[in-house]
Amino acid sequence: MIMTNKKWAVKRITVNLAAQEAEKLEKYCQQTGRPATDVIRELIRGLPVSDDSKEASR
Repeated sequence: MIMTNKKWAVKRITVNLAAQEAEKLEKYCQQTGRPATDVIRELIRGLPVSDDSKEASR
């Protein structure tokens, strides 16, 4: 039986980036030694989200 880590199997998305954006991300990843996925996750976690957004999505 193969067990998967469901924590990471939540949702996969595709992001279209302009060439300059992709180059900037790649350069940052090379400079920091971090994978793009980690950088993007950190940026998403830092997004400000208010409780009002729950009402707007209903």
